[in-house]
Amino acid sequence: MSILAIDAGTTGVTAVVVTADGRIRAKGYQEFSQHFPQRGWVEHSPEEIWQATLEATREVLGKVDRSELTAVGITNQRETVVLWDRETLGSPRRAIVWQDRRTADICDRLRAEGHEQRVAELTGLRLDPYFSGTKLTWLAEHEPHTWALVESGRYAVGTVDSYLVARMTRGTWHVTDVSNACRTLLFDLEGGDWSDELCDLFGVPRDALPDLVPNWGEVAPTDPAVFLGLSLPIAGIAGDQQSALFGQTCFEEGESKCTYGTGSFILTNTGDAVVRSDAGLLSTAAWRGPDGAMTYALEGAIFVTGAAVQWLRDGLQVVGSAAETAAIAATVDDTDGVVFVPALTGLGAPHWDPHARGLIIGITRGTTRAHLVRATLEAIAFEVRDVLETLPGLTTLRVDGGAAANDLLCQVQADQVGRAVERPEIVETTALGAAFLAGLGTGLWASTDDLRDTWALDRRFEPAGDREALDASYARWSDAVERSKGWAG
Repeated sequence: MSILAIDAGTTGVTAVVVTADGRIRAKGYQEFSQHFPQRGWVEHSPEEIWQATLEATREVLGKVDRSELTAVGITNQRETVVLWDRETLGSPRRAIVWQDRRTADICDRLRAEGHEQRVAELTGLRLDPYFSGTKLTWLAEHEPHTWALVESGRYAVGTVDSYLVARMTRGTWHVTDVSNACRTLLFDLEGGDWSDELCDLFGVPRDALPDLVPNWGEVAPTDPAVFLGLSLPIAGIAGDQQSALFGQTCFEEGESKCTYGTGSFILTNTGDAVVRSDAGLLSTAAWRGPDGAMTYALEGAIFVTGAAVQWLRDGLQVVGSAAETAAIAATVDDTDGVVFVPALTGLGAPHWDPHARGLIIGITRGTTRAHLVRATLEAIAFEVRDVLETLPGLTTLRVDGGAAANDLLCQVQADQVGRAVERPEIVETTALGAAFLAGLGTGLWASTDDLRDTWALDRRFEPAGDREALDASYARWSDAVERSKGWAG
């Protein structure tokens, strides 16, 4: 018996088959296009996301016996908003991606009108273009003809998980879970439901939003006519970072993980309590069980980490692949004073400046691509340290995501934060978490204790290096961050 997990990320879709012992038996992957229609705007074609889902799934089905599959789990890039026709399932426009900055002025306006404190009180979030609500406000204000069909009930509004469920079920189901809903600015975090007050503030009709379902348990069957002949229960749904927290088996209060993906996200389980942060961290829902019990988390959201490596590859073309970066960076002992602040889409936690922009400083005639590549890896570690500085009680950090396979990055991370970094054997814990949820929802695993038994350590990186020199490099980073702020304001 196995679970099919779909991980619909920011740059592509991964499909994996996870066996009862928590191993990944097979994997498929398909990238999709990134669209940048204006400076600071980021969009995806929903149809391309769906086709990438089919291609990744088709690839993985070619490697396994499909009769062994018992359920589907879905995890997804959060905060990205999708509109689609409830009848045809076609999308009237491209999705507005979580990285998109076009709503900075709307956030400034709402802040000036005095709404931020109430929004933070209800949602655990802040007014930032990162979240979904202001994207929907922007659509209402700038595309009124499209928005009229939302208000009339013809178009559905949702996040990527909602869209994929609609496609997999041929439009029969319009659902989401709390881990995605709580990132929209429309969800009452302590009340556990959509907020009429917030829907009114952002101008979003509540009827357009999906119904809320538990994170595990059978939700809906896939339609074999549209989903590659598969008729399986969709039994697990979670936003990517909460899914990774689940995949890292961080089920107890205080357990934490850092996922290195397009961005990096540090989540700490806070149990059944909504914990508020004065240091720029977000209060968020982690998951809700079929019994209605909520688990919450604190989150530090860093917008650009892996995307900075992707920019080195695709934008500057100084590396041929992300896998090369460790070897290239290792050819130099340090960055020779070069500091890179990858504020390519503004700054997230703990700085929260949508007007910040990327900065490379300290360049001399002696600067080489190796120095820039090493500065990029160090920047990822510095950004994570920025967040962990606000979590003084943390003793060990579990890491996952694609860049966690980079030994140099893991060691630099351990050195910078002065804490051990643990890398599991399976670093694709986002997809693993979706499989765990679906398997828990269909009885493949009886409890979270069974899931915890599947976690296995690959390598533990102990902090080393000269503490004084490490702190000096971090202070230089902090100075560069301040110089990057407000640039586009």
